[in-house]
Amino acid sequence: MRIAVVGATGLVGNVMLQILAERNFPVTELIPVASEKSIGKKVAFKGVDYTIVGMQQAITLKPQIAIFSAGGQTSLEWAPKFAEAGITVIDNSSAWRMDPTKKLVVPEINASTLTKDDKIIANPNCSTIQLVMVLAPLHQKYTIKRVVVSTYQSVTGTGVKAVTQLENEYNGIKGEMAYKYQIHRNAIPQCDVFEDNGYTKEEMKLVKEPLKIMGDASIKLTATAVRIPVVGGHSESVNIQFNNDFDENEIRMILAQTPGIKVQDNIDTFTYPMPMYAEGKDDVFVGRIRRDFSQENTVNMWIVSDNLRKGAATNAVQIAEYLLKNKLV
Repeated sequence: MRIAVVGATGLVGNVMLQILAERNFPVTELIPVASEKSIGKKVAFKGVDYTIVGMQQAITLKPQIAIFSAGGQTSLEWAPKFAEAGITVIDNSSAWRMDPTKKLVVPEINASTLTKDDKIIANPNCSTIQLVMVLAPLHQKYTIKRVVVSTYQSVTGTGVKAVTQLENEYNGIKGEMAYKYQIHRNAIPQCDVFEDNGYTKEEMKLVKEPLKIMGDASIKLTATAVRIPVVGGHSESVNIQFNNDFDENEIRMILAQTPGIKVQDNIDTFTYPMPMYAEGKDDVFVGRIRRDFSQENTVNMWIVSDNLRKGAATNAVQIAEYLLKNKLV
């Protein structure tokens, strides 16, 4: 199994290599790919140094799978070229997510829709993944009518530059700014750029992507995305209105029995999800589950996950594992 990791030197790319190793993905040959300035440098994987190559050389080397985490423009330009060469692309950017001809996949929810003909597979937005992991099993049981989500997102979602900004500000060092404002001791109610409707791109991803993954356009969803000075993962305050009534304990049971979800919900012992506990883990953590008394058939909850792992790299590797297991590559 030859596998290319495009964007191997980036934050997500590094985590991708780590997860491929952790999960013992059967890599016989790793092809690390990065920008021109990195070509010829080395990347370590399972104790072996691999030389970083460029895009065209990676295609020539004919990997069976290429996992892209190099930005939307790179994916738009190069993913079709890889696909034309018979290489299955799993793309972590937003480039293909809402393309009606491409599958948007969270393996636990809709991997079964994949076929050998799917040569470009979209990996959802990090905030979307942890949200739909929870929404999907509850939608099956109670039918979701409306969702209101507010996110509290880690600086790692922006990249290395943002992590450096936070570290510099924490240490009183002036440096390059990833954000318009300081992030240390602050909360910035803007993730990504603003669109004409007043929402940010991140918020609109949260509005649109879950409907495609769950295959139900009838769900009403609205979002506010906020950047906070955290590095461990993304948190979400979620308010879900169902068409049918529910039992809180049944919700806890359904979620506890869902693969990839861990329920942490005991107010007597102050047990609830937090980024500091989610960091470095692949599960989606759910807690603070309680009825919304202001509206019928509505529940509140708090969802946390490591955005670099399940929110990006782990989900992509899980897609690759599914393809391999089901002989789709």
